[in-house]
Amino acid sequence: MIELKSVDQKYGGTQILWDLSLDIKKGSRTCIMGRNGVGKTTLLKTIMGLLPLSSGSLMINGHDMSKSSVEKRPEIGVGYVPQGRHIFPQLSVEENLKISLNCSRQPSKTIPAHIFKLFPVLKEMIHRRGGDLSGGQQQQLAIARALVLNPDILILDEPNEGIQPNIVQLIRDVLLKLNKEQGMTIILVEQKLPFARAVGEYFHLMEKGQVIASGEMQELTDQLVGQYLAV
Repeated sequence: MIELKSVDQKYGGTQILWDLSLDIKKGSRTCIMGRNGVGKTTLLKTIMGLLPLSSGSLMINGHDMSKSSVEKRPEIGVGYVPQGRHIFPQLSVEENLKISLNCSRQPSKTIPAHIFKLFPVLKEMIHRRGGDLSGGQQQQLAIARALVLNPDILILDEPNEGIQPNIVQLIRDVLLKLNKEQGMTIILVEQKLPFARAVGEYFHLMEKGQVIASGEMQELTDQLVGQYLAV
C-alpha cells in the first residue's frame, strides 16, 4: 500500500529524515509515534508530496510517487487531515466539503450522505462558517472533507490535538468503523498513548528522523514507551 525505501528529506538546509524505510499494509491501522521534533509530521508531508524527497523512493497504491506533486495524491486515493485542521474559516461547512468534490475519484457533485451519518453535527451546521465552529467541530469538518474524496488511505496528523474527550471518542469510533467496514487504511501521528492503543494495529516509533522500532501494537512495551515516548 505505502512503501518508503531509504528516504532522506532535507528542509531549509537541515536534514530531517535519514535513510528511512517503512512499509504500511493495505487495510491496516498504523500509528507513527515519537516525541516532538523527531520527524513525524515531516514524514507525513513527504508521503503527501508537500515536501520533496531528497533521495530514496515512495510507492503508494502501486504508483511511484517519488517525484509526484501533492495534487496527484487524491487521484490515487489518499486523503489527508493536516495538523491544525486547515479548514477555510470564511467558507461555510457545505462549501468546505464541496471543495473535495472536484477530485476525479468523486464523480458526484453532491456531498455523500454517509458523511453526515459519521458526523451529524456537520449537517446541523451546514450553513455556518467554518471559523465559527468549535475546535472539535472543525476537526470533524477536516476529517469529513478528506472523506468526501472517497479515499482508500486516510492520513491524519494528531487528530486529537486540543479536542474535548467526547469528540476524541467519536473520532476513534469513526476511524475504526472506516477501517472495519470499508477496509480503509488508516495512518496517524498520535501522541496520546491510550488513543494509539485503541485505534492502532501497528506502530512505528521514530527518533531523530529514523524509524527505530516497529511492530504490532501489543509489542509496544513499557520499556519502549519509557525510552522513546515519555517526557
